[in-house]
Amino acid sequence: MMMLQTEYEFTLPCGYIDQHGNLHRDGIMRRAMALDEIEPLADQRVRANEAYLIILLLGRVVTSLGTLPSVGAVVIERLFATDFAFLQDLYSRVNEMEASLIDTQCPACQTRFTLNLLEGYNE
Repeated sequence: MMMLQTEYEFTLPCGYIDQHGNLHRDGIMRRAMALDEIEPLADQRVRANEAYLIILLLGRVVTSLGTLPSVGAVVIERLFATDFAFLQDLYSRVNEMEASLIDTQCPACQTRFTLNLLEGYNE
């Protein structure tokens, strides 16, 4: 029986620079829950601009980034566009179970196994 992976480590291409000039690149994203996708829809910022939804979603599911005490929407808003796009892509991959797991076979010994394409998702 395969265990469901719920947290994924990542390394941002550029990194977040905090108010003290410290660079934060390594983080963890968790798999989204239904509430993560539903609750932000009531937020006034999303009602004013639907594009803000992904900022709130990422602020909820990125559970750590470097040594920051918390992440949240404020940090996501201040990411470089490259890092923001990276996290959007990772969010899509993490939350599309079928796309991240493939059944394959070793060409040498013919052993069949499931490969998780998200393991070690660092760039």
